[in-house]
Amino acid sequence: MQPELDLVVIDPDKIEYSFPCFKVTQPIGDMYVAAIPFKTLIRISYFDVRRVLQDERDVERYLGIQRPLIDKRVRALEDYVNYADASFPTSVILSVDQNYAEFNQKTGMMHVRNTLRGEKKPSTAISRIAKVLDGQHRIAGLSSFRGETFDLTVTIFVGADVADEATIFSTVNLEQTKVHKSLVYDLFSLARSRSPQKTCHNIAVALDRDEEGPLFQRMKRLGFATEGRVFEPITQATFVEALLPYLSENPKADRDLLLRGKSPSKVYGDELLKLPFRNLFIDGKDLDIAKILHNYFEAVSTRWPTAWNSRGRGMMLNRTNGFRGLMRFLRYAYLDVGAPGDIATKDQFLNKVLARIQIEDEEFTTENFPPGSSGEAKLVRVLRRKEKV
Repeated sequence: MQPELDLVVIDPDKIEYSFPCFKVTQPIGDMYVAAIPFKTLIRISYFDVRRVLQDERDVERYLGIQRPLIDKRVRALEDYVNYADASFPTSVILSVDQNYAEFNQKTGMMHVRNTLRGEKKPSTAISRIAKVLDGQHRIAGLSSFRGETFDLTVTIFVGADVADEATIFSTVNLEQTKVHKSLVYDLFSLARSRSPQKTCHNIAVALDRDEEGPLFQRMKRLGFATEGRVFEPITQATFVEALLPYLSENPKADRDLLLRGKSPSKVYGDELLKLPFRNLFIDGKDLDIAKILHNYFEAVSTRWPTAWNSRGRGMMLNRTNGFRGLMRFLRYAYLDVGAPGDIATKDQFLNKVLARIQIEDEEFTTENFPPGSSGEAKLVRVLRRKEKV
C-alpha cells in the first residue's frame, strides 16, 4: 500500500528543481519530455524501493493487476548500471501533481517544487512530487550507480487522474510486444567486443550452418520458424543459455571487463571442472569449443539415430527438453573422456560414454520423460547412472 499522507514527512524548507522540457501533444493530452539527472529523478519520484517490495501501486490496484517491484530484478539492475555500456534509452514515465508543477512555455522550463503555487511554506515532501508509472526498476537500480553522470529520458504527465494513469500504464506494459530472447542473443553478433554471449551465438550459428553436422538447420535463429525449413526443434536462445554456464558464471560481468579492455580471469582446479570451456573462451579458442560440441552431438546422433532424427511429436531427444538434458550431461561426458581444454572426439564420446548407456531409441518418449524440468532432470539422471528408464 502507498504510505498514508500523514506519514509523509514534509520538507522543512522549500525545494525546487527545474529542467528544460519540450511539450508533446497526443490524443490523451499534453506530455513533457525531458532529460533528468538520476539523482534528481530519485529525489523527486515515488521511489518504490523505499516501500515494501511486494506493495502494489495505485494504478495497478485500479487495473486489478499486481506488478510489484521485484527484488531480483532490482539487484540485477544495480549491477548493470555500473557496466561500461549501461544504457536506459527508453523513457521513464512520471505523473506529476499539477499543484506542484509548472511549465513555462516561453523558457521551455519545467519547475517542480514542494510548495503550492504562490506559497513559501512546503505542503508536501519533494519525494512525493512525481509518481512513477513506468521505470520503477530502473530508478531503484540507479540508487547503486557509482558514477557521476547518468541522465534519463523522462516523459512527464502533469495533472493526470488515476484513469489516465491506468491507460498509460496498460499501453506501456500490456500492449507492447516483447523482443524474443533469440533475437537479443542474435544482436550480440553486432558487438565489437568479445563476450560469452557473442561466442555462444557464433557457435550456435556455425553449428546450424554446418551441412555435415548433427545440428544442421535445427535452430530457430530469431525464435521463429525459418522460411524453407521444416524442422527446427530448438531456439537459438535455448542453445545459448545451455552453453553459457560452461564459459562463465557471470556473463554480464565478463562482457563488461572485455568492453573495458580487460581480460576475465581464468579458472583452475575445481573451478575449471565447473567451467570446462572457460579458459578456451578466454584464450579465444571458440572454434575448439564448437568442435567439442559438434563431436558430442555427432556421437549422440550415431548412438541414437532414430531418436535424434525423429520428427514425431511423442519423441523428445532432439527437442528442447532433450537438448537441455544432453547439454547438462555434456559436463560429465566431457570430463569422463579428457581434461578441460581437450578436444574430445566423436569416438571418445561414443565408445567411452554413450555406448555404455542402456537406454534405447524408442524409449526417448515424452511419456518416459515428460515436458518440463522433471523430464529434463530424469534424462540427466538416467544418462549419468547409465541405467534403464
